[in-house]
Amino acid sequence: MSNPIDFVSLDKDAFAYGAVEQLAPGIRRVIAKNPSKFTYHGTGTYIIGEGDVAVVDPGPQIDTHRDALAAALDGETVRTILVTHCHADHSPLAAWLHAETGAPTVAFGPHDRPDAEPWDIGTDPEGFGIAPPSEEPEPDTAEPEVKIEESTDHAFIPDIVVNTGDVAATGSIGSTPWTVTALHTPGHTSNHTCFAFNNGSTTSLFSGDHVMGWSTTVVSPPDGDMAAYFESLRVVAGRTDDVIIPTHGSPVTDPQTYVRQLIAHRAAREQQIVDAVRRGLTTIPEMVTELYAAVRVELHKPAARSVLSHLVKLVDEGTIALDSSAKPRLDSVYAAV
Repeated sequence: MSNPIDFVSLDKDAFAYGAVEQLAPGIRRVIAKNPSKFTYHGTGTYIIGEGDVAVVDPGPQIDTHRDALAAALDGETVRTILVTHCHADHSPLAAWLHAETGAPTVAFGPHDRPDAEPWDIGTDPEGFGIAPPSEEPEPDTAEPEVKIEESTDHAFIPDIVVNTGDVAATGSIGSTPWTVTALHTPGHTSNHTCFAFNNGSTTSLFSGDHVMGWSTTVVSPPDGDMAAYFESLRVVAGRTDDVIIPTHGSPVTDPQTYVRQLIAHRAAREQQIVDAVRRGLTTIPEMVTELYAAVRVELHKPAARSVLSHLVKLVDEGTIALDSSAKPRLDSVYAAV
C-alpha cells in the first residue's frame, strides 16, 4: 500500500522485563513478559505520580508481572486503577491490585454490552489461511496456531464508570498537581478508553490499543467497529497531546502526524476493498488473497477480520451491497453499488 506509516519500534535491548523504567516525570513503566503478535514485546503497565499513584492497565495474569508490580509499588499508595479495555493482556491483574490496595477500578464499562445484539460473523471456507506444505515456514519461525483475535477478560466490571471528559484520577508530584481525564475511543473494542495525563505543562495520552506505535490496531467484529475506529482516530488527531503512550511499545512523540498517517492508511485499505469488489471479487477470501498477497498465508484469517470490519462500514454507508444475510459475514457475497 501507499500511505506509509512512521512506526516507532522498541529495541529489545532498551528494556528489561519486570524492571521499573522512568519514561517522563511522574510516569513509570513495567513491561510484562508476554510477547506475541498482539502485544509486541509485552504489555506495558504504567504508574502515574509519586506517593499517591494511579496504575494504567495492570496487565495479564502472569505471576512474574504481578510480583514485579508489587515490587514497583512498594511504598506507594495506589489510589486508582485505570483500565483502557478488557482484553486479557490489559485488565486481569486489576482484580488482584484492587484486592491488595482497595483502590477502585475505573473504565468506560465491561466488555460485554447489555444492549449488544447477537451477531454471528460466520466462518472462513475450509482450507482458507492454511499454507500448502511447499510454502510452510521453517520450523524456527512456524506458528502452531494463528490467533484470530485477542482473548477477552469477561469478568472485569469497573467500580467506577467514566466517559469522555470525566476526571478519572488526580494527584500531585511535590507541589505540582496532575489530573487524568477519560476519552472514550471505541473501535478496537466498544469500551476502549484512552486516559489523558496533564501536569499543567504537558499532556500524555495513554492510548491502550487505540493507537500503537509499532503496528496498526486490530479491529475485529463483532465488538470491533471500523466506523467507530475512524471517528475515534479523528478525535485523537484533533487533540493537542504532546505524546501518545501506548500499552505496547514506545511513546509516539509526533501524535498528530502519526495519527493522520493511520487514518490515511485505513482509508487507502478501504478504497482497495471497494476497487476489488468493483472488479468482481465478491467474497472476503478472494479479496484477502489479492490484497494481502505479500502477507504469509497463515495470517490471512486475521486479515479477513480486518476486511470484514471495513465491509461492515461500507455496507452501512451504502457503498457496497450485501447478499441476503441480515449483516455482513465472513461468508457473505458482496457487490458494488
